[in-house]
Amino acid sequence: MISQTLYLPYIEKVYLFKGCSSEFINQIVIRLHEEFFLPGEVVLEQGNVVDQLYFVCHGVLEEVGVGEDGMEDTVSCLEPNRSFGEISILCNIPQPYTVRVCELCRVLRIDKQSFTNILEIYFYDGRKILTNLLEGKDSNIRVKQLESDITFHIAKHEAELALKVNSAAYHGDLYQLKGFIRAGADPKKTDYDGRSPLHLAASRGYEDITIFLIQGGVDINIKDKVGNTPLLEALKNGHDRVASLLVNEGASLSIDDAGCFLCKAVVRGDTDFLKRVLSNGIDPNSKDYDHRTPLHVAASEGLYLMAKLLLEAGASVFTRDRSGSTPLDEGRRCGNKNLIKLLEDAKSSQLSEFPHRSEGMLDKKLLRKCTVYPFHPWDTSVHRRHGIMLWIPHTIEELIKSAAERLGFPSDCCILSEDAGEIIDVDMISDSQKLYLVSEAH
Repeated sequence: MISQTLYLPYIEKVYLFKGCSSEFINQIVIRLHEEFFLPGEVVLEQGNVVDQLYFVCHGVLEEVGVGEDGMEDTVSCLEPNRSFGEISILCNIPQPYTVRVCELCRVLRIDKQSFTNILEIYFYDGRKILTNLLEGKDSNIRVKQLESDITFHIAKHEAELALKVNSAAYHGDLYQLKGFIRAGADPKKTDYDGRSPLHLAASRGYEDITIFLIQGGVDINIKDKVGNTPLLEALKNGHDRVASLLVNEGASLSIDDAGCFLCKAVVRGDTDFLKRVLSNGIDPNSKDYDHRTPLHVAASEGLYLMAKLLLEAGASVFTRDRSGSTPLDEGRRCGNKNLIKLLEDAKSSQLSEFPHRSEGMLDKKLLRKCTVYPFHPWDTSVHRRHGIMLWIPHTIEELIKSAAERLGFPSDCCILSEDAGEIIDVDMISDSQKLYLVSEAH
């Protein structure tokens, strides 16, 4: 095309488009119009709405800032290969400076609507332009407010892209999803709730999109803001084929506060869902904040089928809650004879597996242990001493007291993880975890 021959050499050199794709540049070139301005003419006026983006081919213009007192201050000169009007168009703000012609100039221009339409297709190039605008050495970005506007617009653009990609994944539109990603959208980005497109595809049971996103490098075990993973979304919505696909690709069922999660599933009576999560490796002996297991809840509510399902998955009848009750105790209080017999049979069966261990020893076997060290995890200046292995008690206060007594520490201490995060609840501690006892004044 004639326009490409005439205009491409100028547009390729514009700093605003540094690093942009040739396809994007070509789309700009074919929509350009040529225009000439005489010395003294005002092309853009400060404070006005701008609907054209200009590129200087020949001649010189100046950007002038007009203060409240009416005094003019020249901000910069616009020479060939420079652009103007981009700040107003990209950030949706009034024109920050007046642009006036110094000597006869030839410019190329593209209207705002055409430019915006191109940016909606070429996402990567849009991000590149905003970055160039913010970081360009030759740009007029000197005012903090403008920097803030551009930074905000970049963040807004990223968020809108994530929503578009997630929408395509949610509606099962693989063609549109591939189009977004080819144009530069990042499938690893998450929305305001921390959901990736893989969360949405798994929740809807779309195998083709799930495979495409996994191949695209999306984290298979990514968690959203409430702790849900793609595998959990698939299991919640009964999409066993997608769940199996995720597991085969390395997904693991990691649930924050698994005890509460399972107990709620039992209360809801969601047998199918409970079967699915148990078959995917979740621990049936996970405890809630009161140290109650799902079997405690099933027994107390008289839920025979739930209790049977949990026992088949390996739930223990010996686990005690915070008040010392076992699931069998709860079943007896409930009075469901069939359930009581089920639990008593399970007790006999579990005892028979360990003929040389008492019920109390079996109960202790289910406890978690930890190793507590007497120094800060990040402190390399002290001589590292041996730690002490302890059973994890019911409360963090008991753990601190026991560790402090055995390690010769004062009572005003706290427990830290290896990442130096303070642990405030024993349910945050996993079995065999390394912990660190430090003075609160440390």
